[in-house]
Amino acid sequence: MSEPLLQVRNLIIEFPTRKELLRAVDEISFDIKAGEILGVVGESGAGKSLTGAAIIGLLEPPGRIAGGEIIFDGQRIDNLEHADIQKLRGKRIAMIFQDPLTSLNPLYRVGEQLIETIQTHLPLNNTHARKRAIELLDEVGIPAPETRIDGYPHQFSGGMRQRVVIALALAAEPDLIIADEPTTALDVSVQAQIISLLKTLCRDRGTAVMLITHDMGVIAETADRVAVLYAGQIAEIGNTRDLIKSPKHPYTNGLMSSIPSMESVEDRLVQIPGSMPRLNAIPDGCSFHPRCSKAFTPCTKSRAPLIDVGDARAACWLYGAEVDNG
Repeated sequence: MSEPLLQVRNLIIEFPTRKELLRAVDEISFDIKAGEILGVVGESGAGKSLTGAAIIGLLEPPGRIAGGEIIFDGQRIDNLEHADIQKLRGKRIAMIFQDPLTSLNPLYRVGEQLIETIQTHLPLNNTHARKRAIELLDEVGIPAPETRIDGYPHQFSGGMRQRVVIALALAAEPDLIIADEPTTALDVSVQAQIISLLKTLCRDRGTAVMLITHDMGVIAETADRVAVLYAGQIAEIGNTRDLIKSPKHPYTNGLMSSIPSMESVEDRLVQIPGSMPRLNAIPDGCSFHPRCSKAFTPCTKSRAPLIDVGDARAACWLYGAEVDNG
């Protein structure tokens, strides 16, 4: 069995402040195989985007990787020099941001930006780079790419701009794409098109995708496996279909219960009481225990490791064979 393309091991991300050291991501571990889509889901502030930024070397100071390892295609990359991680970024690991205008320069034509990206990573002259850019626009579903390639970003709709960003990410044929909320700003019909595009890329190119989102609907339609993050820690990780049908962690169960059902006749949606703790107020033990209806003594004292529950893994003492009462 081949090694995973990406291995994240006990990753810690911290933000030093004048008063204290804030831990935003707390020893999370996961793998992504070639051709697999791993969904990373959780509330705002759970650490999803920070994890993606750390993998591609785009953590904004004062944020820093304070522990753990990130291994890509057998090579550790979290300790690379800036110039070395730049060589990986774009060529072998690409990122799709939530807002396409973050990635597109409004002053330059779409084609110019694509051609520049292609020539940065591939030895192609202007003619061949332009041909490659048109092929990419066609591949991501831009109509009349031979004409649209000379348009400016403002001449494209939101969905089309996101397709251009995906074309930029594909320019050097990367092995891994980190997609950070790629469908959030789009209407439902366009979301479905982007989801279909991502799935096609994985199937046809063998590209691995880390899909960061807060939308369980997008996860259900797209991801092979899903990691649920809460307060910088993984609450549960497993096969998407099994996790949706039979969530193991109380937090995951709360997320799934809060999704409206077509068959439901309830007047009110189920909600998780309270809110996720601030970084300077993470409770002892399981960080979810103040909001959890199933919390008991060990939950307030120590944090559960990820425990095997069938084919999934959940960080919950409900499944602990040995409970630490220390």
